[in-house]
Amino acid sequence: MSVSQDAGLRELAETSKAWAFDEARALVRRLARMPQSDAPVVFETGYGPSGLPHIGTFGEVARTTMVQHAFELLTGRETKLICFSDDMDGFRKVPANLPKQEMLSQNLGRPLTMVPDPFGTHESFGAHNNARLQTFLDRFGFEYEFVSATQRYQSGAFDETLLRMLAVYDDVMKIILPTLGAERQKTYSPFLPVCPRSGKVLQVPMIARDAAKGTITYEDPETGKRQETPVTGGHVKCQWKADWAMRWAALGVDYEMAGKDLIDSVRLSSRICRALGATPPAGFSYELFLDENAEKISKSRGNGITIDEWLRYASPESLSLFMYQAPRKAKRLYFDVIPKNVDEYLTFLSKYPQQTPKEQLSNPVWHIHKGNPPVVDVPISFNMLLNLVSASNSDDAEVLWGFISRYAPGATPQSHPELDKMVGYAINYFHDFVKPAKAYRAPTDKERAALEELCTRLGGLAADAHGAQIQSLVYEIGKSHGFDNLRDWFRALYEVLLGQSQGPRFGNFTELYGINETRAMIKKALG
Repeated sequence: MSVSQDAGLRELAETSKAWAFDEARALVRRLARMPQSDAPVVFETGYGPSGLPHIGTFGEVARTTMVQHAFELLTGRETKLICFSDDMDGFRKVPANLPKQEMLSQNLGRPLTMVPDPFGTHESFGAHNNARLQTFLDRFGFEYEFVSATQRYQSGAFDETLLRMLAVYDDVMKIILPTLGAERQKTYSPFLPVCPRSGKVLQVPMIARDAAKGTITYEDPETGKRQETPVTGGHVKCQWKADWAMRWAALGVDYEMAGKDLIDSVRLSSRICRALGATPPAGFSYELFLDENAEKISKSRGNGITIDEWLRYASPESLSLFMYQAPRKAKRLYFDVIPKNVDEYLTFLSKYPQQTPKEQLSNPVWHIHKGNPPVVDVPISFNMLLNLVSASNSDDAEVLWGFISRYAPGATPQSHPELDKMVGYAINYFHDFVKPAKAYRAPTDKERAALEELCTRLGGLAADAHGAQIQSLVYEIGKSHGFDNLRDWFRALYEVLLGQSQGPRFGNFTELYGINETRAMIKKALG
């Protein structure tokens, strides 16, 4: 893209109503209040490696990169994305699905990077999960810098900020203590020493601290002995909210979003960040995902849908669309949202080439594809494919392509690879969700008479009749048989012929499936 085009798009970005540009402009305002710098603008996402990456991890990274790209267009500045792993966190609970339960139980309380890997593939459990995270991020083509908390603490990279935290210890305590209960106030400290004897991350009160020496003193909870330890060099890690603030200050983080459940944590960490003499990052609180029962999705409960499950039924781009749409609105994240997102993604993609540059900046595919959406020819919607699989009762892709090629002459798996992927997705989705829920019913006398006429009159149409012509015929028959509300007529078609309460535009479906095949389906249902 030429410089003049960049300038034109940049001007449009100034007023674009897309939420990613709103966020980018908020970051611009934050940077305007700070000393000028040529350093890359830092975006961050955080990850707790006590478990495997999940769909929320994808959502946070995907949304952050959307804001990052919007900011780059808006300002032309260099940026970088840090994916931070809090792998020095103490191992609190042994997940039931891991091997070597007894071994892991013996390592509770130790930093995750000090816990042996139960799978035997990496030097620690933390390293194992970090590798899984990076594989996960690479799978989707994210560009990022991976940062390990353990490495940064132990290398001394955080030392300067940790000493500053020690210097403003009283200020930090004044921020946090009012938010805690009476019992927790007695033991709270922003520093969690790593016990040199047991290797555990300890939550213990401080007996003394020496800012000049850079040390804290605590009592070993098992031996009762006093222990003086430096706050530098990986001998301590910070408590959660203090750690977040310390990280922002040490890494110079300019932007980080977080879930709505962390609003209070963001507020307190921001105050601590200011106490450290740094400016907290810009960012926003996104809403949480809900399961099929409108309950919050929880990793521990395992409700909702996993990323691998989504990718069994649909493309990564459709998942990116789900993440892009209305991030401040609580949304159901369950299997039944997948077909809608697939078709909406294809609709946005098809509209993009005809849109003005201003409209393109508000099109989700601009943000999903970093301003360069692909040109994809998909002549059939995902919902239509699902109904084709349903009507043909076939999980053979070659059989389905026979219908598709007749509907879209010249279309083959080789010429339409995206459509071929969708055929596979549709087969998986149909067999896992649609087929088990099918419930055919017999037609009423009124419906039977209408279906018989439909079958007869379809036989009078040309084999290549257009979907609009067939749809007009279906409307005409519904009206002539006394269906005052034509929705009742179409519902009858779906329930009697397809075993479901909703379905495709019937004329288009018949054009795809074939008039003779549709007549055979009607005869079978009437028989």
